[in-house]
Amino acid sequence: MNIDMIWNNVLANEGEVFHQIKGKAFTYTANSSKTSISLSTTNQSITKNLLGKAVMLLPFSDTIPLQHLRAPSYLYAILTDKRII
Repeated sequence: MNIDMIWNNVLANEGEVFHQIKGKAFTYTANSSKTSISLSTTNQSITKNLLGKAVMLLPFSDTIPLQHLRAPSYLYAILTDKRII
């Protein structure tokens, strides 16, 4: 799966509930240009570029490989969800 396909899945699931590794629920909304998503439970956003960097680290079983990136627990939640990958 390439980043464009993954990003399209992310955009298609806007507003759906996702769960972080410890179970905390969140949703996200895409910005008007569809180049980033804003997270509901933090004042952070995830860009397509950032998501692409995380995809390069797949597969992962926890957030440790993502710790050098912004919003690692959210990246983990999104990229391990069957709706996305």
